[in-house]
Amino acid sequence: MRQIRWFTALAVAVISASATLHAADADRRAGREVASFGTLRSPAADAVRAQAEAWLKTAGKSDDASLKAFNETWQADRPVLDKVAETLSLGDPAAAKLLAEARDADSPAPTALPDALKDASKPAFYRANLALAYAKALANRKVYEEGLEALKSVQAEDVVDPGAYYFTKAVAEHSLMMKNEASGSIARLLDDVADAPERYRMVAALMQFDMLTWQEKDMGWIARKMDNIHRRLDMARGGPKTRKMQKEVMLRLDEMIKQLENQAKGSSQSNGGSCPNGGQKDAQNNNMQPSNPLDDSRPGGRSGPGQVDPKKFKELAEVWGKLPEKERAKAIVGLTRDLDPRYREAIETYFKKLSASSDKAP
Repeated sequence: MRQIRWFTALAVAVISASATLHAADADRRAGREVASFGTLRSPAADAVRAQAEAWLKTAGKSDDASLKAFNETWQADRPVLDKVAETLSLGDPAAAKLLAEARDADSPAPTALPDALKDASKPAFYRANLALAYAKALANRKVYEEGLEALKSVQAEDVVDPGAYYFTKAVAEHSLMMKNEASGSIARLLDDVADAPERYRMVAALMQFDMLTWQEKDMGWIARKMDNIHRRLDMARGGPKTRKMQKEVMLRLDEMIKQLENQAKGSSQSNGGSCPNGGQKDAQNNNMQPSNPLDDSRPGGRSGPGQVDPKKFKELAEVWGKLPEKERAKAIVGLTRDLDPRYREAIETYFKKLSASSDKAP
């Protein structure tokens, strides 16, 4: 356990130091003054409560029933942001409706920034913290696009929980494959938010480590793209943007197929056209023998690279809607048998979404 804690602290320290140097270097290049470490901190709970109570009275909710509900909210053992959100709901029916819809998993995902968050006449305390509570609720439902738009409409300096602001922003950007933006939000969280909870810091460090492994348009890129596709299909967003993402996946698969075919041709020519892929001929039985032994750790003793065959993937996607259920199940097993476990779930889920959409089609 001590070693785990030591590694955790080291991981956070490495990511924090790296992000700090990167951000400082970028600011120097832009000719900006570099902010000092730990420039953001959540305000004291008592100060936030006083501000929330003042806003509530300004909103016309100074009657005994409203103040009693307010006191009960602030006496509860809950995060300060939740208490502020409850206060905003108590004082403004529009805020209550907005947050209720954002939290309701059965409510349609929003498609635009709500008017309440665009109204510049509203106090900064109201608009900033409503935007953060709204974005956090949407992120819990994986509605990242509109949650991110809500966060962009306000500043971290205006919210009661800067750690939640940058953490929620980083989660949305990471999920939407916005690598540079997510790295920036993680840097702000780790470097500038002095009192960010340890759970935020740890998950942020893990996201940063994950992004270090990202490569442009490899199999991992395809899996992440497909994860976003079926997330959007879950929200009934099968429109032009989702279709564009599907085309991007198919185009990349076409490119990978061509690359593999070119490699096969080059390998065949380099071996005189008789022993492709570096195979060796057995003098006794004239059979092709692999240059490397089979890997028993893979299912069925396969020695493949642990990646999906892009040609089979593309062919299967094109005929998926015409296949019977048994054939679909068999095809999925064959397609993902040797696949890296990190990507298998994303691909299986992607085809499940294709099943649902093709079965609903007339």
